[in-house]
Amino acid sequence: MLEELTSFYLYHLILITGELLIFITVFHMIYQRRSPVNMISWLLLMLLMPYVAVFLYFIFGSRKRKPKYKKENYSLQALADNNTEKSLLNGLLVGQGHDLPRQQFDLFTDATQANSALLDSISQAEHTICMSTYVFKFDAVTHEVINRLAERAKAGVEVRLLIDSLGSLGAYFMQHRFKALREAGAQVAFFMPVLKMPFRNYINLRNHRKIFLFDHCRVLSGGMNLSREYFGPQADPKRWQDVLFRVEGESVRDYSKIFASDWRYATHEKLTLPEREAIKTLCMHSHAGSQCDTRVQVAPSGPDLKGDVLYESLLNAIYSAVQRIWVVTPYFVPDEALTRALMIAHNRGVDVKLITPKNSNHTIADLARSSFMRELEEHGIAIHLYKGTMLHAKAVLFDQGAMLGSVNLDNRSLFLNYEVATFVASERVLGEIETWMQGLLAMSVSEPRSKSRVRRVMENFMRILAPQL
Repeated sequence: MLEELTSFYLYHLILITGELLIFITVFHMIYQRRSPVNMISWLLLMLLMPYVAVFLYFIFGSRKRKPKYKKENYSLQALADNNTEKSLLNGLLVGQGHDLPRQQFDLFTDATQANSALLDSISQAEHTICMSTYVFKFDAVTHEVINRLAERAKAGVEVRLLIDSLGSLGAYFMQHRFKALREAGAQVAFFMPVLKMPFRNYINLRNHRKIFLFDHCRVLSGGMNLSREYFGPQADPKRWQDVLFRVEGESVRDYSKIFASDWRYATHEKLTLPEREAIKTLCMHSHAGSQCDTRVQVAPSGPDLKGDVLYESLLNAIYSAVQRIWVVTPYFVPDEALTRALMIAHNRGVDVKLITPKNSNHTIADLARSSFMRELEEHGIAIHLYKGTMLHAKAVLFDQGAMLGSVNLDNRSLFLNYEVATFVASERVLGEIETWMQGLLAMSVSEPRSKSRVRRVMENFMRILAPQL
């Protein structure tokens, strides 16, 4: 009798506790003003796996976090006059500030050229090297990177390497391979270690930024991580397609501020950055005689920033476009607003193109994208499936401007990860981006979506779960 009574109370205690946790979870979603689609996807998961879903929500469900340290307000600079070249960025990025100066901007779509630019920048650094990456793999490419970083550290250069722990699990669990680099005087840190207080560290919020800073006057950024899939001294038919770019000018300080914020969160060390005028002077000496013809605006996004400036800027650019919107992204799992914006742009007569891998390196992402791609196709938007090696580049080409950086057009990049995008306006650079995209189009095919009803049901079901991917 006592055992039956104990089982009865235990059963109801578990039941009541579970219902209470679900109630708290739903209240938390309402308090955070989650979108209806996001809430429905979590509620569906709770219906299918009640207790497991609640546990997952409190690990993976957070979008924004309170900053561990007080940070400077990051304000996007606006442009004052209204000529055609500047009007795009004015429409994109509304803020306070002076005219964006023309800066040196170099685009690398070839992995060997990108590899040379990276290694040369490391070897030429005289004062500081600050590098942040999502993926770091130990291979021949990073072996050379580590050797050159160690050489500069021994020469007295301050070297800092910040790596995302989840994106680089292999490096995280084999940190002994950084021993020589650390002994040379370099600092190596991991962003939000996965095994160190995961509830405090929000392991769902990853640092997806790629920032390679040198002497606070030059930066390399884009979509390339540190591994042989992206870089290499020689051409490799298996290497991924991606983009890296170099900026020399005042905008480098914006990248420095972003890196300093991430570094402080990971290490508690506050970095002292040179003022904008000092960086301007450094840059003038570093690229004297170079072609400074590009206006650059840096737009970070992430859990540590209020609002979704990058996402809103992208939407604004889509609605402002008159001639073209060419999108290159490895993963296409947008939200409803972004999908609708592309369809409205097409209805206005804008040339909308989506270039994405025929098969990416994530099968689930490929299945999740199908419903969105089918919807765009049904509205007459051209879908181009790149049939070469993995297409990992992220870029959007508009009328008189473009967006490059680490941001995929999916919910994770737009709303969860720490990201950084760069908006550029330059006739030369836009011509280079267009030529590169034309090359991708030549290697792409357009295939109609399967009309199978079973396939449609699976795609639409994955669409419900899309906010969690």
